[in-house]
Formats: sequence, C-alpha cells, structure tokens
Amino acid sequence: MKFIKRITDWERALRASYNTDLSTPENRRRARIYNLWFDHEILRGVWTNFFQVAPGVYRSNHPTLKRFAKMKENGINTVLNLRGDYPSAHYHTEVETCRTLGLNLVSISLQARHAPPAEDLLKLIDTFRTLEKPFVMHCKSGADRAGLASAIYLLVIEGAPLDVARRQLGLRYLHVRRSKTGTLDHIFDVYEARNAQAPISFEDWLKTEYDHLALQADYEAKNKPWF
Repeated sequence: MKFIKRITDWERALRASYNTDLSTPENRRRARIYNLWFDHEILRGVWTNFFQVAPGVYRSNHPTLKRFAKMKENGINTVLNLRGDYPSAHYHTEVETCRTLGLNLVSISLQARHAPPAEDLLKLIDTFRTLEKPFVMHCKSGADRAGLASAIYLLVIEGAPLDVARRQLGLRYLHVRRSKTGTLDHIFDVYEARNAQAPISFEDWLKTEYDHLALQADYEAKNKPWF
C-alpha cells in the first residue's frame, strides 16, 4: 500500500509541475505538455464529440485551438466552459485562445461525479438566458457535464419533454450511466418521480425541493457503479 501511495503521490506531483500558467516561455512549454498529454488534448484533435443540441446551440468536448478557430469561421462567437475558471493550464490556454480569436468566454463550474448544488444549476439556467447564439458548451470529454447542461437547456429553455431532454446523457456521447457519473441521470430520475406526483417545473423543483447532498446519498445507496 505504501508503494502504491508513493506512485500516486509522484504522479500527482508530476501533473502539478506541468499544470502552470502562461507567464513565461518555460511555463508555456510545460502547459503545452500538460494540455496535450495530461488533459488529453492529443485525442481531442481528432475526436470532437460535437453535436447540435438545439438551433444555434452546440455541445462538445474541450476544443483545440484549431477547432475554436473553425467554430469562429462558422459563426460561433460564444463559448460556455463548464469546467470552471480554476487557474489551470487548460483554462489559461482557453482564455488566451478566446481572446485572440475574439470569442466571448463564459465559465461555469459543474460536477460530473456528484450531484451539483442547486445554486450551480440555477446559475447555469440564468446563463443560458443571457448567452448570445450561436454558442457552444463544453466540458473535458463532452460526455457528462455537457450532457447534463444540454439536457437542462432542452428541458428548461426549449420546453422539451423530459424523455427527450435526458437523451443528452447517453452512450452516443460516451456517457455511461453505470459509472459514478450516473448520479447525473439520477437527478432526472428523482425529478421525474416527483413530477409524476404533482406537476412542477424543473426550475421550481431546483429552487424549492432539490437537495444535492440527499440526492447523492440516495444514488450511492442504490447503485454500485462499475467505475
């Protein structure tokens, strides 16, 4: 066990040493390595996970510089980053890229393996109402947080039926319900059961009844994720 801990601590320290800002040429070099290999940008150059959610609304994994430039050429001027504005190499790089290309970057932090607090989901909904279309929303892989946000967009902004909205969390986008991210599906399971008792909008449910800690505990008690 001590050996495994030493390896884990070494890997964590190595990642942190490359997860830098862009303030110096050496920091830029290290940040580039971090983005390519630790943040898996090397894969996202060819795998986009890019889909239309609604007219003028798109979802994606974290785009590369070339993909951001292509989106700009295609008229997308607004980027909703669901990974938050933490001081990380990928965030610093995205800020610089969007500034260079003239893209409007908006950042919100969502969780994938835990039910997000109500205030985070309500902030997301408020943000949807102010974003200029066309816009693209992205997380890292485009599977889980992007799926949750897309489902909420369809449900609340577009007024889509719940069964249609929740398809945004599916294997088509590499979202695996039987993983720890299945807690995102559980949000809609609980809402669906509550709405069947007496109709309530998803937004009102978030404001008045949603308890992310209780929902997470309920999910963990009822499920044994594969990974």
